[in-house]
Amino acid sequence: MSGVSRWPAPELAELPEDVRARILAVQEKAGFVPNIFLLLARRPEEFRAFLAYHDALMDRPGGLSKAEREMIVVATSALNRCLYCVVAHGAILRIRAKDPLVADRVATNWRKADLSPRHAAMLAFAEKVSREAENVTEADYAALAAAGFDEEEAWDIAAIAAFFAMSNRLANAFALRPNEQFFAMGR
Repeated sequence: MSGVSRWPAPELAELPEDVRARILAVQEKAGFVPNIFLLLARRPEEFRAFLAYHDALMDRPGGLSKAEREMIVVATSALNRCLYCVVAHGAILRIRAKDPLVADRVATNWRKADLSPRHAAMLAFAEKVSREAENVTEADYAALAAAGFDEEEAWDIAAIAAFFAMSNRLANAFALRPNEQFFAMGR
């Protein structure tokens, strides 16, 4: 399990049962263990907290679609130059959007990606939260509302962009490497 990041991956047998069970469940579903799980498992309390908030944001029923949530992750992770998140969430976006090209377009330049006005407004807001949250104003929320987003969806867009800004910084600081399997998924 070496080569995950600048830190060696922990041995699964040495992890607390709940952490090990979560990792094995993901492995069974995906066919491999995403490296983020192995990196975070070094610190079980942080693993639990990170994944609890991740799941609350990304698996929340209603509002944004799962593909829209992944689109936010890919666009903001590209801005933050996070290879791991662009590759991993790009794979998930391709699958959820049922579009083998969307992740590459969004990651390269979402403004040229031929997106709907709704998605362009969503990503403009997500980018602002990711890059310059201190400059978010009521006009930004009005633009979201004009594109059809309600208050809860605006919260979700901001929370996803902010959470992944933190995740991107950790992945970059820890030299987290994307699993090779992600590159081919959904193509």
